[in-house]
Amino acid sequence: MSVKHSLLAVLADGDRYGYQLRAEFEERTGATWPLNIGQVYTTLSRLERDGLVEPAGQDAANHVFYRITDAGRDELFAWFARPVTRAERPRDELAVKLALAVTVAGVDVAAIVHAQRKHALAALQDYTRVKARLDPGELAASLVLESMIFQSEAEIRWLDHVEARVLRHAREGRTLPADRASSPISPSSTSSTSSADSAPAAATREGKTI
Repeated sequence: MSVKHSLLAVLADGDRYGYQLRAEFEERTGATWPLNIGQVYTTLSRLERDGLVEPAGQDAANHVFYRITDAGRDELFAWFARPVTRAERPRDELAVKLALAVTVAGVDVAAIVHAQRKHALAALQDYTRVKARLDPGELAASLVLESMIFQSEAEIRWLDHVEARVLRHAREGRTLPADRASSPISPSSTSSTSSADSAPAAATREGKTI
């Protein structure tokens, strides 16, 4: 997430001071990415240094307001026009964890998948509940929450795929990469998923919203 461009986007609507910027950003994004106030002011200092914002006076409480400059507005709209590349996104820690898990002896991959699926299902249900409470006119926050809902659904589908791949690997009598896997995962080891977990997962695979 670009804090720099996020603050410029809020300032494009008018002058604000640090705490107002943080509150406005969190309101627009459904409070899904809380900002540290220190991070806000550090970013404002850099934006001012780079000529993208400028001080715009103070109020009676000595809050320093900032205004976006023409250069800042140009930078903001250039950011909006530029696609977000895969290289700009953080590494997928879950994919890395599972890739390494299948290479380390003694790791119960099925247990990892099961725990992660439960977490993803809980997150999906939380996001869905929050979205249901939004006012229909809150488009910005709704879009962010829908993105997180779709990501959770995709994660659950991928975890189902991982579980099926590892199970098939074991059934075919293969060892996991580097011949360092512990005992093969048996079908019974994946049956620990409760009916409460499997039903939402099945609903997700069918494209239904929980």
